[in-house]
Amino acid sequence: MTDPYAGSTPVEDITDEADSPAARLDRQADAILRAADAREEGVRPLRQTVREDAALARDWSRQRARGARDAIQAEPVKATLYALGLGVVIGLLIAR
Repeated sequence: MTDPYAGSTPVEDITDEADSPAARLDRQADAILRAADAREEGVRPLRQTVREDAALARDWSRQRARGARDAIQAEPVKATLYALGLGVVIGLLIAR
């Protein structure tokens, strides 16, 4: 049996892009890791880390709730129809 991949790869098929999206992503990740290593002053206590993460999550959720509230106030009929449609779909799924 012959191997279809036994031949050499044509030179035009080989790409060595230094500025490909993957290469840029690798460089950005390396820069982030170097920056984190430079500012690291030791391990933070777990309680402080959890509090910081909880504060970030709380801020994110408040911002999303504010955006939803503004969208509902801007177009109340559209929001009501969306809620009604979603309720019908959920009701049909639960009835199964």
